[in-house]
Amino acid sequence: MTANLLLSPPAPLRKAHDVLRHRAAMALQGRVAGDDAVGRADRIWGTPGDRWFTPQDPVWRVHHDAAMFVGGLRALLVQALHPLALAGVTDHSGYRGDPWGRLQRTSNFISTTTFGTVEDAERLIARVRGIHQRIRGTTTDGRAYHAADPHLLGWVHAAEAESFLATYQAYGPRPLTTEEADTYVAQIGSVAARVGVVDPPRTVADLRRVLMSYDGELEGSPLARSTARFVMLEPPMSVAARPAYALLVSGAVATLPDRYRELLGISLPPGGLRVLDAGGRLAASGVRWMLNDPPVRRARSLRA
Repeated sequence: MTANLLLSPPAPLRKAHDVLRHRAAMALQGRVAGDDAVGRADRIWGTPGDRWFTPQDPVWRVHHDAAMFVGGLRALLVQALHPLALAGVTDHSGYRGDPWGRLQRTSNFISTTTFGTVEDAERLIARVRGIHQRIRGTTTDGRAYHAADPHLLGWVHAAEAESFLATYQAYGPRPLTTEEADTYVAQIGSVAARVGVVDPPRTVADLRRVLMSYDGELEGSPLARSTARFVMLEPPMSVAARPAYALLVSGAVATLPDRYRELLGISLPPGGLRVLDAGGRLAASGVRWMLNDPPVRRARSLRA
């Protein structure tokens, strides 16, 4: 009897668990996808038509997994190290005043181009390219930037691709093989090429070489460190939600290369990396638990 109770909790306990998970999942979905999360999901997952990728593709596996929530934060920290990319975000995205809006736009782009129809993906990419053409300016020290600059787009893409892959390999349910990881880089690169990245990396080795080629341009500037503090320590959310967010940040910081942490002014005590890594694993597991809520799981599945 005891074994049966352990295997099958009482109905009231199961119901309380399901209600708690559903509420947590809805709150998460609202933050990431916005007020129109249900309508957006219907559009992406329910519209019939050809798609660039399938559920068997590595890009689908990576972008569909909970580790993306860690990867998104990591990408923001890495991208902040390039002064021209950071200036464009600071001057034009309003991320400090509306960080959730920026997150929702990024989430919509990744979801539409990975899971949506070709028609919807191409329409969104055209819109993004138009926006990039209008974003230009000058840094405080007089350097000009333009969001449509292929070199700058290349940095943003490489930082995202490497962050998404690194966090999936660290916290995903089943790491990609070497061949699958190369395929992932090529698949996310095919989208980047349509946005304006010239000759995006096609393998993990290529991706690493591209990132290294930017090393001389990266700066641990006061603005970069301030941005990192904002992302890590000053999220615009309730006090109750901050412990869970801190676990996501833990995974993002744990998977950063030492040099990037140093540039951002992030120092860890002895054993700190193991603690942060454990936090990242817990965060990804928690988000995965939420995404397994049956209504959310159905909403994130092809219905066409």
